[in-house]
Amino acid sequence: MRIERRLAELGLELPQPMQTPSGVALPFPWVRLWPGRAFASGHGPLQPDGSLTATLGKVGADVTEEQAYAAARATALAMLASLQRALGDLDRVTGWLRVFGMVNTAPGFSRTPAVINGFSDLIIDLWGPEAGPHARSAIGVAALPFDIPVEIEAEVAVD
Repeated sequence: MRIERRLAELGLELPQPMQTPSGVALPFPWVRLWPGRAFASGHGPLQPDGSLTATLGKVGADVTEEQAYAAARATALAMLASLQRALGDLDRVTGWLRVFGMVNTAPGFSRTPAVINGFSDLIIDLWGPEAGPHARSAIGVAALPFDIPVEIEAEVAVD
């Protein structure tokens, strides 16, 4: 449980499963396991109890770049929690292959890569320079579910 120990060293806590808003049904798994792979559905930033973070809105208008970076980091924790529940142990993730980051942007905000670095920086810190680096896209979108500032999906290699 090397990854879980590193999270504890950093003082980071994996959140509970997302508390979906009343009347919302999500007809897909948070993680789809396939031989040698795990596909993580789009995740957003969560508080430890599984509720959405208080930072909501468009980056560049309602949310600062720094707040959005923190939201991307919180999104990484939410995804790691889902992977841990699906795999039983985060050490089963042997490599981060692909990350797709979406940022809820105000018109003219173009620093989406800097926002998604909040996710990537944590993953690389946890998995190191061999298994952590990943192919990545970071795009701006007009809106995201529940007005979250960041949504991220990923594909990882697993043993």
